[in-house]
Amino acid sequence: MDTSYLFLIVFSIATVIGLWKLFPLAGEQSWKAFVPVYNFIIWLKIIKKPWWWIFLIITPGVNFLMYVIMCLLLAKAFNKRSFSERAMAAMFGFIYLPYIAFQKDTKYVGPEDMSKRKPSIAREWTEAIVFAVVAATVIRTFFFEAFTIPTSSLEKSMMVGDYLFVSKISYGAKVPNTPLSFPFAMHTLPFTGTTKSYLEWFKLPYFRLPGFGSVKNNDIVVFNYPDGDTVALGLSQEDQAQSYYQMCRDFGWSNVNNPQAINQYTGHPFGKVTYRPADKRENYVKRCIAIAGDKLEIKDDEVYINDQHVQTPEHAQHHYIVRTKGFVFGEYDYSEHKFMPNNKVLDKLDIYVDEAGITNIMGDTIEYLLNMPVSTSEKVKGTEGVISMERQIAKKGVYEAHVFPHNPAIKWNNDNFGPFTIPKAGTTINLDTSTISLYSRMIINYEGNTMEIKGDKIFINGNETKTYTFKLNYYFMMGDNRQNSADSRFWGVVPEDHIVGKPVFVWMSIKDPAKNPVSGSVGIIKSLTQNSKTGKFRWERFFCFVNKDGLSRSYFIHFIVIVAGLSGFFYVKRKRAEKKK
Repeated sequence: MDTSYLFLIVFSIATVIGLWKLFPLAGEQSWKAFVPVYNFIIWLKIIKKPWWWIFLIITPGVNFLMYVIMCLLLAKAFNKRSFSERAMAAMFGFIYLPYIAFQKDTKYVGPEDMSKRKPSIAREWTEAIVFAVVAATVIRTFFFEAFTIPTSSLEKSMMVGDYLFVSKISYGAKVPNTPLSFPFAMHTLPFTGTTKSYLEWFKLPYFRLPGFGSVKNNDIVVFNYPDGDTVALGLSQEDQAQSYYQMCRDFGWSNVNNPQAINQYTGHPFGKVTYRPADKRENYVKRCIAIAGDKLEIKDDEVYINDQHVQTPEHAQHHYIVRTKGFVFGEYDYSEHKFMPNNKVLDKLDIYVDEAGITNIMGDTIEYLLNMPVSTSEKVKGTEGVISMERQIAKKGVYEAHVFPHNPAIKWNNDNFGPFTIPKAGTTINLDTSTISLYSRMIINYEGNTMEIKGDKIFINGNETKTYTFKLNYYFMMGDNRQNSADSRFWGVVPEDHIVGKPVFVWMSIKDPAKNPVSGSVGIIKSLTQNSKTGKFRWERFFCFVNKDGLSRSYFIHFIVIVAGLSGFFYVKRKRAEKKK
């Protein structure tokens, strides 16, 4: 048995035993200690705290802190108020509660009346920190969460280095599946490579609170990475999002099963393969191209929903083959066998250096692959040395193994995909061995069934069947960076229980030096006097609201004016008050 599970079993039994003996001393019946959740409500009643604290107890990050606080208050209610007694209750409550419960002199005296005591500086700071942690965790879990765009999949609508707030209330906040977790940690404890930040002994089923609406076509959505349910852990934090399934497809099963095999992308061993619950999978942000019930088809990189063409987002990026006379956008280093980008030219065009490369050298004619929006491609056409340029599009019928459903019989690729109808809750589909690869992951991984194929027969939960009725709604997510985005074209649809929220406000945007090595490397102080092209701050993206087309106008100047005005108002008010005195 895993040591974490063993600890939680001991922890829970010890706590219940302590409550079982202490409840009668406080005038409550002992059997109430054995009823989950209700025992905590009685506990709150004994220490005279509001019943709604129960919601804090099930909130990830707050729960452990609340348990410590409740153990401390319960010990005080039974007259254990010395420094050593309070320390034991706070640090080892699950041991200390049964200990005092079996002492003959233990007596209930009620909660300590703190109104008669002048708080010390240490207590004031402790209470302030505890309040801040509790408030921040509740806000982060149920209302808004700070988020940073980690990848370029939505370029240039949402950009790497955008700092934004995600609204959990737009679609309704999810009640956490794993409420026993460390504050502000996603899935791994800080400063560790593989230690889980949560415990799986106590889990809650999927439940979503009422929201202001549902996911609509073309919404920009934050969600838990579906392919991240199983990951191979490397040695560092950056290895935590590596999909086990994708690595199996990239490197072969035998390599991934060997924990000493090296991941060529990160340079670290693959490490231990582990499972993660839905709420502990990485947060991704994409555009919802199709919702449940929609028929999706991608033809030559153009999206069609229910047989109607969908307008491509204004800032969408595409791959272009650009031919030049001589080296214009970078050179090839034969000694190092790698592309050496022309940082100055690429940075001026705002083309990320890691999304450019040389595909062919034919004498003095150089063929580049550049990833950029249409507006930038017009500027590239006018660049000295450019001979020709064309969009790179994979032909229909060309099978790409990394594209969903990873079945050679279904010849889909990045630019020609479908038709595929997105599953909707309550709808029934016909199943056969030729199409089962489209739905098997949903049926098994997301809806909790077992499935077996014997010859041409399909068995779900042990019963032969030719149909299946879906329990959940699903969504097809796609990046605006059309040919450089890991999205539903690669790992399939997103189930509704993975939807996190909606980006609503970008408050700051900073360039990544790895992508913009010239302007992105300018110092922070110097960038304060630079514009968005020459410095690292994208000023036009400060204090912007997020909409379907990208960002609204910047309200940064308005913010500065309001802050300056309020500061001046309160300064004058204070000076007048001082003058009157």
